[in-house]
Parts: sequence; C-alpha cells; structure tokens
Amino acid sequence: MTASGTHVEPPAHLRLNRRYWDEEAAAAHGPLARAHWSGPEPGWGLWGTPESELALLPADLAGRRVIELGCGTAYVSARLARAGARPVGVDLSREQLATARAMQAEFGLGFPLLLADAERVPCRDGSFDLAVSEYGASLWCDPRRWIPEAARLLVPGGLLVFLRYSPLYALCASDGEQASAFLRRPQFDAGGPGRLERGGRVEFVLPHGEMIRVLRGSGFTVESLTELRAPRDAHRDYPEVSAGWARNWPCEEVWTARLTG
Repeated sequence: MTASGTHVEPPAHLRLNRRYWDEEAAAAHGPLARAHWSGPEPGWGLWGTPESELALLPADLAGRRVIELGCGTAYVSARLARAGARPVGVDLSREQLATARAMQAEFGLGFPLLLADAERVPCRDGSFDLAVSEYGASLWCDPRRWIPEAARLLVPGGLLVFLRYSPLYALCASDGEQASAFLRRPQFDAGGPGRLERGGRVEFVLPHGEMIRVLRGSGFTVESLTELRAPRDAHRDYPEVSAGWARNWPCEEVWTARLTG
C-alpha cells in the first residue's frame, strides 16, 4: 500500500523470491534455524567467519537500534539482541518469519519482526543506528532500491553492513552447478553479474564500480570491503560453491558504509 492506500504490485523479482522462500527454501532452511540461533557469536557467510576475527560491527552494540534487512529466520538479529542491541527484523517471507517467531519462543528472546520487503520498509525516516544484511536484502533485493531505503532508515552517521556474493563468484556461477575455475558469463552484458536468475529466484550481485556508485549516490561513504576466504577446516561444501574454490578466490564479501551526516 502507498500512503494514499493504493495497492502497489511488487516488482517481479520480489514476487519470485517470496515464492521461492515460502515454498522451497523455507523447508530446507527451517531445520538450520536452531543451530544458527544457538551460535555463540555473530558469524559471517557460508562458513561462519567469526565477528571477533573480522570486527565489522561496532564494538559496543548496547542500546543501538538495528534493522536487519531480509532477516530470514532472524538469527543475526538474535545474536545482536544478546549483545544488547535493539533489533527489528524485516523479511518478505511469511514462512521464514514463522520460523523466526518459533525460535523467539524457544529461546525466550523477543524483538519485532515485520513482513515487508527491504525495498519498502514500513518504518520512519532516521529510525535506526545500524542496518545489517547477511544474504538478505543484500542478495535478494535490487541494490538500486534497497540501499537508498537503508539510507532513509538510518540516522546521519549510521552504519550499513552487508554481506553478499562476490562479483567474481557471480561470473563463475552456473545454475545447478558449483562455481567453476573459469568465467561462465561476461561482465559487460545484461546477463552479467548484476542479476542472476536461477532456480526460480533472482539474485543481485552488482560489479564493484556500480555498487560504489549506488552507495555514494545514496549518501554513503564506503569504509571497508572485506573479502572472505573459506578456512582450511571448512565444515562443508555447498551446492553453489566448494570450500576449495572459496579458499582460492573470494566467494563472499562484506561491505561497511557510513551515511554521511
């Protein structure tokens, strides 16, 4: 709905991704929620690189107002809440939020959960000190839409931290196969790394230059770009990428950006 009460149909990529998470992915990710909620500290990416190793979040989270954009089962918000933050989780999937609420009840940890897409969040301007997305809005929403929305939600000087696939991974990715050791798609093409359509879903991985332009155009100053590497003792491979691949090339990266005051 708009402010005038007019219904606005969400973009096609959001409709596809909502269906994917409600009908397919929720069944697979639901059983993992308990393990994620039990994690001792925030960990980043497929192999859970510890926050204590990367130091991407503010050292003192106590009392900070945090919005998690594309929270899924909300385990990131749960870990932030344990550190004293005041999180709000936003996700477009009813099924994922149902699992998140079940985990809240099981672990006795409550915080608001909103059914909405991160491109249009029903919260006031300047409501948060920190915005976080780990494979949430950062992958499943259009950066040209969700990053300006994150800027609207943050106070001046607020911090945006998000994890996504790397553009190099996107160039080597293929539907139904693990990432290869050679390039599978061109970068300078409409079907390049900016938008990946596979398995009934749409993922966004803008090249670095375009991502910087979107962030700067939304009022952010980039503070760091951290490329993650799978550890030698990685606990598993994934259908989309092996640990061996991610030890040689960055599969994932974390951006931190500050909203200029």
